[in-house]
Amino acid sequence: MTIGLKLNPISINFTLKDHIYEVLRENILEVDIYDDDVDLRLDERSLAEQLGISRTPIREALARLAQDGLVEILPRKGVFIHRKSLAEILDMVVTWAALESMAAHIATREASDADLVTLRKFAMRNSVSATKAELGEYSDTNIKFHQMILELSGSELLCSTADGLLMHMHAVRRRAMGESDRATRSVADHMEIIEALEARDAELASRLVREHTMRLHDHIEERWTRLSNLVASKQRAGIAVSKKIEIKEK
Repeated sequence: MTIGLKLNPISINFTLKDHIYEVLRENILEVDIYDDDVDLRLDERSLAEQLGISRTPIREALARLAQDGLVEILPRKGVFIHRKSLAEILDMVVTWAALESMAAHIATREASDADLVTLRKFAMRNSVSATKAELGEYSDTNIKFHQMILELSGSELLCSTADGLLMHMHAVRRRAMGESDRATRSVADHMEIIEALEARDAELASRLVREHTMRLHDHIEERWTRLSNLVASKQRAGIAVSKKIEIKEK
């Protein structure tokens, strides 16, 4: 299965370096990189042709994306979208839980009543996506909900640090949201978190946010490990069958 980024030609009048970086970054974040059948290779020539520009600014943008940890540039092999290991993913989720739980604690003090009304309306409006199983759409709004809590803390450092993790969490959350009943459970968790924020209960809000995110951690650890073991088992079985065929032919 090939990635096939959907790119449109861009005008040479833009500031190319920044614009190409943003275009590639946005498209990469939309790729389901944890699909086992996805081809993660990025072809410089194809990207340049799609955007209608030379390969030099493409290379510069890819170098920046490599610094972000979104792609890997392997000498004599090419450029590949970077897929995090299971251990790295679990570490990111733990870090996210710590950041957002602190943000929720602070938000009970700093957020205005109007801020919390906006948060509740946002959660109510977008809960429909989960009940209708529009999981792609709900996954995006789910991430936005958590960003809003971080923003309510008023801490720019908390927000910027979390945003760095968020780049790598998009595909993870998108995949996890479609597994089991996580979307429905997520809606219920969000409402409990909002109620704790509205009650200005710092300890409860912090704990609910932390537990909500750590449930994602536990889900990924259990389900993705099981799937990984299943794939490995099938691969070993395939190798064993191949060896038997070779022996018979001899």
